[in-house]
Amino acid sequence: MNNFFTWETLATFAGCAAATAVITQFVKSASFFKNIATQWVSYFVAIILLLGATYFTGALTWSSGALIPFNAVIIALSANGAYSAVLRATGTKENK
Repeated sequence: MNNFFTWETLATFAGCAAATAVITQFVKSASFFKNIATQWVSYFVAIILLLGATYFTGALTWSSGALIPFNAVIIALSANGAYSAVLRATGTKENK
């Protein structure tokens, strides 16, 4: 494997959810995200990733673009749920 992520990987549910979770946890403590709920941060990250993956794989059409906001909800919810599950499994409390 030469790449950590490819646009084809980010176009999949699992790839986009994993990238969304990692990027959200990395950027959520930035000063301009302090007053925004983490769920919204992950939603916007998912939209950007899905838009980029769809565009760079050549699959962006009006109909596929119209589905991106809906798919981003599913991606963001699964990314947030996976992070919460890891916290519960390790008995860790999230630092806000």
